Order: sequence, then structure tokens, then C-alpha cells
Amino acid sequence: MTDTHARPRRRRRRILRITLLLVAVLVLGAAGAGWWAYSHLDGNISSVDLDQAIGDNRPPKVAANAQNILVIGSDSRAGANGDLDHGDVGGARSDTAMLVHIPEGRARATAVSIPRDTLVTRPECKAEGGKTVPSAKRVMFNSVYSLAGPACVVNTVEQLSGVRVDHFVEVDFAGFKGLVDALGGVTVTLDKPMTGAKGGLKLDAGTHRLDGTDSLKFVRTRYGYGDGSDLGRIGLQQKFMMAMLSEIKKQDAFGNPARLYKLADAATKSLTTDSDLASLTALSDFAQSMKGVDPETMETIMLPVAYDKVDPNRVVVAEPQATQLWEALRKDQKIPASAKDSPAKG
Repeated sequence: MTDTHARPRRRRRRILRITLLLVAVLVLGAAGAGWWAYSHLDGNISSVDLDQAIGDNRPPKVAANAQNILVIGSDSRAGANGDLDHGDVGGARSDTAMLVHIPEGRARATAVSIPRDTLVTRPECKAEGGKTVPSAKRVMFNSVYSLAGPACVVNTVEQLSGVRVDHFVEVDFAGFKGLVDALGGVTVTLDKPMTGAKGGLKLDAGTHRLDGTDSLKFVRTRYGYGDGSDLGRIGLQQKFMMAMLSEIKKQDAFGNPARLYKLADAATKSLTTDSDLASLTALSDFAQSMKGVDPETMETIMLPVAYDKVDPNRVVVAEPQATQLWEALRKDQKIPASAKDSPAKG
């Protein structure tokens, strides 16, 4: 007798190979395109040597068989990114940041979103070029990237959480536009209108097909939707990522080598990883190790935060919730419900 539940589960697991920033898409695209394609895609990937950049100022690895991956979306408003939005603005920010925890056994995953407006203590860091950036208190989390680069973001998250970051993946938003266009657009549904406040995207409530340019505006939108907070924007970004994964599933990218290569090329152009993941072979091995994760069990939560008493436009880490959350991830234990209760809701 056929197990009618087994086939949908197998399909979900097949789709999961794309979820961690389309790692599996990159791999399969390379495998079907020959040495030239492999070399081209492999050369697209930039990398950062975290151990060299951070040094010994890192927390110990507590749960040996668990994995923690810091995923950030970098949002420069200069150059190509500036052309996509509201003009040229110097510097770059880590516009989106998630610490993805994959427990021992790799059958589920938890992604903790860190609000960009969170006030944190930045550790002393080495910026690109060897310049030392001194430690500072009460700095906005998303400013760390612009001042000291991605390795300092990793170091800041490690010092904030006490969780050792095993891998780092950065996606540049200009490359993100190319990825959406390679898909031919992504469909999103809004339960309320997006007003276009402060030069943002204007959309009526309902279903819309967004190209790469409008998708970029969508994930950047803050003031024109909901309560206008950064916490509200996190929900929009999560909504869009789920819509993009659904689009990839609908198009059956695995069955179309030409489309697969186009997606892989767009994705790798926007990708920076730690040096241990900076090849298609390494990404392939990592993706294969994740294939047991069931998307039905994946959970996305926000780091518990409270509105700052000095500046209500900023948030601070909420205690004791955050300590409970980080301890659970560090020890590879189940996250208690109390650790998910954020005083600032967004």
C-alpha cells in the first residue's frame, strides 16, 4: 500500500536543498554544466577567513555536532545598489541578519532574526586593510558592517550570544535583484496596502508579481507598511523569502538545466562566505549534510528585544529572554517558550 504522506514529504525535502541561500541550486547547476561552468560559478564566490580576521577572541564550540550559520543581507546604497533605490548613499549596512541553528542530527532548524536597530556592544575588530576599530557600546547592530566589515559582524554576534558561528553567508542585495529577475519575478500577497512612504514601494492589498527592482524595494520597506518599525520589516522579509522559495519550487528548477545555471550564476555573484564554504564543492558537501532537515519543522523567531528607554526608535536585548535563547542554542537544547517572548513586537 502506498504511503500518501511520504510523497509530499519527499518533495519538501527536495525543495529544502535550495533553502539555505540556494546552495543546492548552485551545486546542481555546476554539476550539469561542465568544467567551464563550474570554474565560472566557483570564481563568482567571495570569501572571508574568519579565524584570521577575528583571532582568538571567539567563544568555544559547546555542542560539537550542531551547526550555527550567520546569514546577512548587505545593503550598500552606493554604486549598483544605489541605482536600484533612492540614490547614492555612502557605506553599507547588514540590512538583514539571521543566526541559523541546525541541531545535532540535522532534522530541523531555527533561524533567529537580529533587528538591525538593536543597540549592541561592538568588540574591537580588525577592518579590511588592517585598521583596528575600537570597541564601543550602544552602537546600532547594522552599523558594524559598514564600519568594520563582515568578520566584525560575526564577532559581534558571537560576543552578544556566546554562540560560536561555524559558517558565514552574505548576500548582496544588488545580486538579490538579479536572482529574482532570473526567476522571472516573485509573487507576494499583502493583507493591507503598502503606501510608498519615504520613497518606498506602493502596492494595494492583494497579490502582486514583483520584478527584481520592486522586490528589492519590498524587502527594504519600513515606513510604508504596518507600524513602520524595523521589527515589522523583518516580517516582510520573511514573507518574501517564503514566496521566493515557493516560486523556485513551482518552476521545478531542478528539471531545467538552463534555468538552473542562470539562477546559480545570479546567486553566486551575490555570495560571500567564510573561507571553509568558498567553493562549489564545499557548498555541495554542506548542502548534502542538510538534506535531512524537514522544512515543516523549521522555525523563524526574532531575538527578544525591548524599546530603549533613552531612544524609543532603538531596541535593546530583552532579558532574561535573550540569555535563555542563546543558552539553548549554545547547548543545542530545545528553546523554551519564554525565550521567544519579545516585549517589542513590531
